[in-house]
Amino acid sequence: MHFHFANSSQSKIDSNRVLNDLSKSGRINEARKLFDKMPERDEFTWNTLIAAYATSGKLTEAIQLFKETPIKSSITWNLLISGYCLHGMETEAFHLFSRMQFEGQRPNQYTMGSILRLCSTLGLLQRGKQVHGYVIKTQFESNDYVVTGLVDMYAKCNCILEAEYLFKMMPNKRNHVMWTAMVAGYSQNGEAFKAIECYRDMVVEGVASNQFTFPSVLTACAAVQARNFGTQVHSFIVRSGFEANVFVQSALIDMYAKCRDLDSALIVLENMEVDDVVSWNSMLVGCVRQGCEEEALSLFRKMHARDMKLGNFTYPSVLNCFASTKDMNNAMSVHCLIIKTGFEAYKLVNNALVDMYAKQGNMDCAFQVFNHMPNKDVVSWTSLVTGYARNNHHEEALKLFCDMRLAGIHPDHVVLASALSACAELTVLELGQQVHADFVKSGLQSSTSVDNSLVTMYAKCGCIDDASRVFDSMQIRDAVTWTALIVGYARNGKGKDSVRFYDQMIASGTKPDYITFIGLLFACSHAGLLERGRLYFASMEKEYGIKPGPEHYACMIDLLGRSGKLVEAEMLLDEMDVEPDATVWKALLAACRVQGNLELGERAAKNLFELESKNAVPYIMLSNMYSAAGKWEDAARIRRTMKWKGISKEPGCSWIEVNSRVHTFMSEDRGHSRTTEIYSKIDEIMVLIKEAGYEADISFALHNMDKEGKELGLAYHSEKLAVAFGLLSLPRGAPVRIFKNLRVCGDCHTAMKYISSLFHRHIILRDSNCFHHFKGGQCSCGDYW
Repeated sequence: MHFHFANSSQSKIDSNRVLNDLSKSGRINEARKLFDKMPERDEFTWNTLIAAYATSGKLTEAIQLFKETPIKSSITWNLLISGYCLHGMETEAFHLFSRMQFEGQRPNQYTMGSILRLCSTLGLLQRGKQVHGYVIKTQFESNDYVVTGLVDMYAKCNCILEAEYLFKMMPNKRNHVMWTAMVAGYSQNGEAFKAIECYRDMVVEGVASNQFTFPSVLTACAAVQARNFGTQVHSFIVRSGFEANVFVQSALIDMYAKCRDLDSALIVLENMEVDDVVSWNSMLVGCVRQGCEEEALSLFRKMHARDMKLGNFTYPSVLNCFASTKDMNNAMSVHCLIIKTGFEAYKLVNNALVDMYAKQGNMDCAFQVFNHMPNKDVVSWTSLVTGYARNNHHEEALKLFCDMRLAGIHPDHVVLASALSACAELTVLELGQQVHADFVKSGLQSSTSVDNSLVTMYAKCGCIDDASRVFDSMQIRDAVTWTALIVGYARNGKGKDSVRFYDQMIASGTKPDYITFIGLLFACSHAGLLERGRLYFASMEKEYGIKPGPEHYACMIDLLGRSGKLVEAEMLLDEMDVEPDATVWKALLAACRVQGNLELGERAAKNLFELESKNAVPYIMLSNMYSAAGKWEDAARIRRTMKWKGISKEPGCSWIEVNSRVHTFMSEDRGHSRTTEIYSKIDEIMVLIKEAGYEADISFALHNMDKEGKELGLAYHSEKLAVAFGLLSLPRGAPVRIFKNLRVCGDCHTAMKYISSLFHRHIILRDSNCFHHFKGGQCSCGDYW
């Protein structure tokens, strides 16, 4: 383009008009050439090119022109400040704003509007307050343009009360921009009902809504699931002619999806003229949230088929589907697609992959994804720790939790709850206490999930008093909380306390669940509360609509068996609405062993032989029952059957935690570094308890040894070795906590009572059935194990 100024054929006004047109159309280089050739330049000329440079982000050129211009009016200053604000240059914008005032130039409403928009965008509350002070000082507080900027700034800086105050101070100057800023402010600050009310007032006042107003009020409707009001807003959108606006349509889809109206959301989606990935993502998330995994996967396939730009919000949603459907093949295909499209570097996507594989039980793949992540955050670690805990890899979960802490990652509520759950399953009290201390020191707010895990952990580690203290400190208790304590007291031999807490639970208005009744009936069984047990069992379906499962029947059969009512137990068994499982037959067999009912015991054992063909326990129990009844040939036959089928009894194993280290013992174990001391202590213990009246019960010893050999074998059972080590290693008077993988044998149970009395120790022994608290020669189980 060539410019001619000869003979003044083109006036300065015409030149300025061309310069303005070139600048506004983005042809800045041509505008500059024209500017350089202009023989005369006025204020408009300079300001036009400064504005062009500032708006386009060429701030170096804008500053140079600003320095060169002979006339710096307030407009000139405003143009450069607006450029800085537009491009987020906070420091430079405020420096120029201050310098402008220092040099005697008064900022106008547009200057302050630009500065306030910058504060809104960057969340600069203190800067915004300084501008507000200047607004008051310069008497701009009644200017609707400036006040709108202040309302928007305060709302976006999470100071909704300040925004509300300013909004209410302008009753006669509220334009649609100010109303929209207020609706958006309420919505963004979690005040959904106020956002809806504000929008309603806006409509009543006859103020028109636009493409910015509608998404804000629809977001509020989605937050509180106000579908009916959202539908009314939809009608306003259609009448206002905004139904084709992509942003409005996307907000509509999100609102309907979050209000669980997927059909309406789908209609809006199908009527969209363009494939907007945000809208499709909203629909996808809505399907996942409502458990419509197949529909979500179908949407994902359509998105892929239409070559839509799948993003780091799309993939996590679809991976969530595979976590529920357990569809490993398609999950792997999506993982490959993630790698092909370059999204394997996105933390959000990787976290979703780790979570998906963990929920599918594929911990190897979960760990591989986690291990290759360049940047891991608390969500990454939490997904893997939780995955290990959920899949019963408790040791790995705790090792990873320790690695996480060493890496300097601060835990959140979810990972703390998972770590405590792993501690509970492994009964590692000292580590559980450390995790508890970690939670206290973290400064995290109280969490029901963490508190519930603490109650469970302490209860499962035999520290029922500590569990109760955590329970007492809780501000909010749900059914899980009460159940954890009820089950905890039951397992720790305090059935009457379980019943007491159940009564308190009902009085608090909390409804019991399926697990609550398992703990409650177990408590009644071990406390001998027959009538209470019958009452609770009957109330399950009648009062709470909970159909009894095999676990409840097993508890009732155990309760009836303990009470000597085997006939009633058998009747209940035959009347069951569900097929008896191994748990039920085990309860019946245990009751028959105690009551000496061989005939019914045979029936229970034979059913267990079919249900758990490789489990040695029913074979051994039936063999012992035959031996007790003098039926030696039948006892020998059962033993031969076991040998023929290759069934062997699981080796008894006991462990004890001392100084954060777990020490494990097998029967007659001599692998410990302190074996000599342990066996010497055992000999001392046996002498003392025999003097106190203990007699070895050789019925629990191996059959192919003489009496002396059987007594020696009993003396070196794993739980006795563990208690001897505990007495050697723990401080005087400290509780001795032992855990065993099988039920404690009758001889060891008797010995523990004597040991607790003679050594003045509280011995806590958890076997495969329950806790045994030995104190002063008594056991919490009532001698029924």
